Amino acid sequence: MQQKIMIVEDDPKLAEHLKTHIEKYGYTVSNVIDFDRVMDEFHQIQPHLVLLDINLPSYDGYFWCRQIRKESVCPVIFLSARIGEMDQVLALENGADDYITKPFHPELVMAKIRSQLRRAYGEYATRAAERVLEVSGLKLLPERLELTFGTKTVSLSKNESDIMESLMERYPRVAGREDLLEKLWDDQSYVDENTLNVNITRVRKKLQEIGIHEGVETVRGVGYRLYVTWPKEEEV
Repeated sequence: MQQKIMIVEDDPKLAEHLKTHIEKYGYTVSNVIDFDRVMDEFHQIQPHLVLLDINLPSYDGYFWCRQIRKESVCPVIFLSARIGEMDQVLALENGADDYITKPFHPELVMAKIRSQLRRAYGEYATRAAERVLEVSGLKLLPERLELTFGTKTVSLSKNESDIMESLMERYPRVAGREDLLEKLWDDQSYVDENTLNVNITRVRKKLQEIGIHEGVETVRGVGYRLYVTWPKEEEV
């Protein structure tokens, strides 16, 4: 599978130059055009890495990096004309993995991209022990935000992965609504009952995509429980 790069850069000439150069190395590259809908593009593309400018219309790159970090651990590299040390500190504190100052050589960008992809998905990533949660052949890889059953794999958002992690850790017990709400809570946003309901619906849809139907049971007044309705992996 070709790895996907998303570029969030409001200089169209620079964005297109980067896209053309990166594509030469076999990556699939998408340039964001609507800078008010960066997260919509992120959900649609599901990139393996994001190149992100700081100075953007409406909201800056720091804001969008925080939004990405709520849902994904994919590498984020800032590209910016700001050369101050505090700008780089802010980028890292808001969730960035690396920082490149403009102007830059395209090969430096490629070296940084390859390095981050290796650390996140490749040879360096495999050296560290990776957590895998499993229930009757259903496997969750939290660090990859992936859910696998048999030969099928589906990508998850950070919230979806957190919910699946709670359900699998509690199985066969019930994961309480309050516990799940606390799991989704962070310092940036308020999570209400409706947010939980929406994310439970999304988790059920992701399970259906890999062939598992009615895998999450609602326990009225209490919470949710993983319900094994599928055959074991060896029977698939």
